[in-house]
Amino acid sequence: MERKRSEELFEEAKTLFPGGVNSPVRAFKSVHGAPLFIDHGEGCRITDVDGNTFIDFCCSWGPLILGHNNVQVQQAISQTLAKGTSFGTPTLKGNEIGKLILENHRFLDMIRFVSSGTEAVMSAIRLARGYTGKNKIIKFEGCYHGHVDSLLVKAGSGLVTFGISSSAGIPESLSAETIVLPLNDLQAVIDTLDKQDDIAAIIIEPVPANNGLLLQDTNFLVWLRKLCDDHKVLLIFDEVISGFRVGFEGAAGYYNIAPDLITFGKIVGGGMPVGAFGGREEIMRHVAPLGPVYQAGTLSANPVTLSAGIAVIKQLLEPGFYEEMEAKTQYFVKQIQDHCTSKNYNILLQSIGSIFWMSFSGERAITSEDIDAGSADIFKSLHAKLLDNGIYLGPSGYEVGFVSAAHSHEDLDAAAEIINQCLDEVFNA
Repeated sequence: MERKRSEELFEEAKTLFPGGVNSPVRAFKSVHGAPLFIDHGEGCRITDVDGNTFIDFCCSWGPLILGHNNVQVQQAISQTLAKGTSFGTPTLKGNEIGKLILENHRFLDMIRFVSSGTEAVMSAIRLARGYTGKNKIIKFEGCYHGHVDSLLVKAGSGLVTFGISSSAGIPESLSAETIVLPLNDLQAVIDTLDKQDDIAAIIIEPVPANNGLLLQDTNFLVWLRKLCDDHKVLLIFDEVISGFRVGFEGAAGYYNIAPDLITFGKIVGGGMPVGAFGGREEIMRHVAPLGPVYQAGTLSANPVTLSAGIAVIKQLLEPGFYEEMEAKTQYFVKQIQDHCTSKNYNILLQSIGSIFWMSFSGERAITSEDIDAGSADIFKSLHAKLLDNGIYLGPSGYEVGFVSAAHSHEDLDAAAEIINQCLDEVFNA
């Protein structure tokens, strides 16, 4: 595969940005070659600056549930852009998207828009502390909640890609306010809540998808809700990935569990920078200007982003949308799993909704410790072969893949055939 132009651009980028990128995992550090510089996307395909075209299962790390360059989204952005980019005032688009979401999501009474998933989590944590008057937060090892200082401890995503679990630059005094527990260990949660009386909230990715796809037992999530109620602790679902992806109500609706607060990003902005947090009215009324918990943002709820979000949400609300997405994903995953099983490859494909991930341990992974340490080398070889054959996955074995509405059955058939061929080459080398 020709990468000359991407390689040239990456060399230039390294003189401009730390590591040549504006988000670490994009640097291709855990896979072969220079990162690809993408020129354009259409449907389920992306094309790089060297003219190589790929069937894309990264989908901009999840936001593009409708695929690239969706017609309705593009039209909405263009029409809004013609009127201006940002005003720093309320707009009609804000009311429109607010009503669309709240009228179709049982677990949200009020919502506040921000500009990123990280900002949404940061704001939700501040709100939890302000509402409860308590300080400490429980998080779970391997769950990633953006680059919020107090939560960037034993996290997932880009950190684990680079072989670390925490970040430099975070004072011990701040880290001390975060209690990190293993996933799926209910007794550890019980013991901690019994010993601590200063816990404001438990935050979890109900679908942990930043360190592999670590699907939790429903019972664990149900008990988290009960324990939070018993100890007067808020339950926060970080649904930046799972929100509007595994269903319109996200994991909260999928598992029928009512968190106190939910954080969003990615899909709700239609591919534009976005974040949001929402929950029970009693709690949300503590956010300024109604209450004492301050949160603000110059570009929060800007009309261009919201117009994209509205265009996406209207399509997500079409009857059968999520059923079709899950069916397509299962159709795709089954082709690869059947091939792996027939060849006795030690691979298990895990999926939920339209999210999928390859576990190279051959067994269901529930915690980060279940991930085979040797899988990074296998994925590195597989990723290179897939690129050479026109398949784009995120450049880390810890990152999940996404199926979009733009992937047809023919696209999925073609992709599955290529993936199976590449797996044969990797395991028979």
